[in-house]
Amino acid sequence: MTITQFEKRNLSRLRQRRLVKKLRYKFLPRLRKATLVLLSIVFLFSVILAAWFAGEKTISGIFAQISVFQDNPPIWLQVPMVKGEYLLAPTVVLLLCVLLVMKISPQPRIWSQRIVVGILIILTCRYVLWRSLSTLNLVNPLNGLFSLSFFLLEMLMLFGGIIQLFLMLNIKDRRREADKKSVAVLNGQFFPSVDILIPTYNEADFILRRTIIGCQALEYANKKIYLLDDTRRPEIKKLALELGCEYITRTDNSYAKAGNLNNAIAKTHGELIVVFDADFVPTKNFLLRTVGFFQDEKVALVQTPQSFYNADPVARNLGLENIVTPDEEVFYRQIQAIKDGAGSVVCCGTSFVVRRSAIEATGGFVTESLSEDYFTGIRLSAKGYRLIYLNEKLSAGLAADNIAAYATQRLRWGQGTLQAFFIKSNPLTIPGLSFLQRLAHLEGLLHWFGTISRVYFLLIPLAYSFFDVIPVRSNIAELLYFFLPYYLVNLTVFAWLNYQSRSALLSDIYSIVLCVPVAITVIQVMMNPFSKGFKVTPKGKTSDHFYFNWKLALPLIILFIANALSLWQNLVLSTDKSAWASTVSSEVALEIKGISLGWLWSAYNLIMIGISLLILLDAPKADVYEWFDLRRVVRLNIGKQSFWGVTTMISEVGAEVAVTQKPRTHLSKNMPIKLEIVEENLQLEAHIVRTEFKDEFPTLRVRFNSVDLSQHRRLIEMLFCRPGQWTRKNTPGEFRSLLLILRIFLKPRILFNRKVDVSPVAVSKV
Repeated sequence: MTITQFEKRNLSRLRQRRLVKKLRYKFLPRLRKATLVLLSIVFLFSVILAAWFAGEKTISGIFAQISVFQDNPPIWLQVPMVKGEYLLAPTVVLLLCVLLVMKISPQPRIWSQRIVVGILIILTCRYVLWRSLSTLNLVNPLNGLFSLSFFLLEMLMLFGGIIQLFLMLNIKDRRREADKKSVAVLNGQFFPSVDILIPTYNEADFILRRTIIGCQALEYANKKIYLLDDTRRPEIKKLALELGCEYITRTDNSYAKAGNLNNAIAKTHGELIVVFDADFVPTKNFLLRTVGFFQDEKVALVQTPQSFYNADPVARNLGLENIVTPDEEVFYRQIQAIKDGAGSVVCCGTSFVVRRSAIEATGGFVTESLSEDYFTGIRLSAKGYRLIYLNEKLSAGLAADNIAAYATQRLRWGQGTLQAFFIKSNPLTIPGLSFLQRLAHLEGLLHWFGTISRVYFLLIPLAYSFFDVIPVRSNIAELLYFFLPYYLVNLTVFAWLNYQSRSALLSDIYSIVLCVPVAITVIQVMMNPFSKGFKVTPKGKTSDHFYFNWKLALPLIILFIANALSLWQNLVLSTDKSAWASTVSSEVALEIKGISLGWLWSAYNLIMIGISLLILLDAPKADVYEWFDLRRVVRLNIGKQSFWGVTTMISEVGAEVAVTQKPRTHLSKNMPIKLEIVEENLQLEAHIVRTEFKDEFPTLRVRFNSVDLSQHRRLIEMLFCRPGQWTRKNTPGEFRSLLLILRIFLKPRILFNRKVDVSPVAVSKV
């Protein structure tokens, strides 16, 4: 063999190795530490169970000993030897205590919240001890498999809940502090320069127009507005020129939104930077309420809540637009205030102010993850800066138009957040954070793993009916003494603790509707965290028909059928065994109790899954413009005749007017009309779209003919920018939520409210 042939062969082998390596990295994800830890836990659990099923003596002996201990728990975990009604005493006493506290303090205060949270912590710990030491069914490997897995997934959720309860002991409300801090801004003593950045990627120009106009209406002179167009559209550049704001673009779209913001930071110079998503419109006092906090040099970022001027698809598809609060309301009304108390405020990507020197000192917005906002806040905290949460609704944006967009948004949030385990900005390991801050971030990460538990809970009834498995061993007395106080007190105070933003029952529906795709995303991220790129949530779309999302519905349909079969099977078994229940052994009696619990569980799951399937049926949305329930006195002119009315609904393109003075002229469709909104001194030309008569006086639907820029600015400021206009809406209590759930289940919107009105009639409350 010659040297040349030898070199050629080596070169060929080297190329082959490179090709194999390239293919391996392309098709086989590189296993990271977090993935290896997770796989190791699953593998170890699987090996132990396999050995138990195989009858390995040591493992079987260990589980046999644990089973004996479960049958004979410590005396303090045994039910007192009293009559059944006395077992209700803990429940009654604790319920009276929390009801009295809630009566004295209708809204949580520091003292009242600490009393209620203290009771919940004690009850939760008591429940965990009971579940751990008395209820596991380890009589054989099959029962042990379901009992242990159910217990571990339940404890996963409870651990996150205990962390949240602990953090509730110290909660922050910055509104009074904002009053004091804003004085210097109002007096002109503190007046830093502000750059307002509006990143955009394919959003419609009518959405961007209202955002830019809203930013220009801010009551703060020392500001400059930049439109950051990552799609390099000529029409958007023209829009920026028309409205008089700066336009910035770049040659590529590297690192998505984070890259877009970092590119703009390098080209701007304001002392403070404000970021609004393309669909978010601030109220006029946004800067007056937030800038004052930056008098403290340690404050790097002030985050405000996200509110929405349209109903989210869950509420809209159920026909509960004006009853159910938006999905995000719990996070912004309760969770962010908790995190503020722990010094771990989450930066949410829009409606926040950040100090330029701080963001530059930490290297700009984080580009390692899809959730650039979340990890940017973590990096700022790790450098010793303070993040502030001001719980005031100072802006509003568009919620997702349909359930597919809603799912896209949530799955992106889940993937981006869980990428924490694989990047340098991991809040559990990054240097500089306190233990309390890490604990708060851990609770947020555990939240996403809870979806796996949720899916498993939907499957558990099948174990009762098809495998004769009892995952939880307990009797009626134990349930009354240990479970009932924990459950009823939690149910009673749930809405009170989250400031009436969500009831427990409605929260369960929100958790079920996307539990399967979110659980799959969690597993995918832990195996291959960067397999999917950034996806913008589509907004501003219309639809004139109902549309069922089969892709999201398929797993729920399978779960629905499985639970229906489980319910039927459990009912049959209950009927068969009840006839001779008094003559059977204690083991069979326990099985009968398990079957009874199984059919109750299946029935509950069926109702919740059924409602979740209704959510996946998108209701029509006929207009891209939102209509607001807003009262304004108007003067109407037809020719030389003038008469008065009051708006009942109004939007950027039209209004509905209840005429309070009977006109002499007959009003008909397409008739030209002049409309003056008296309080705003705004004159508009319009034509009549529809007329209706109520109490002998007509109600007119008019559409504006042509609105110039000056008029449009006035409309935007009136509809979106009034300080204090985005008020809190309280969710129904548990009893009313139960009635709503039953009504929705028995009278779905698709069957009883199918009328599709192509004219704009959707109402958003202001």
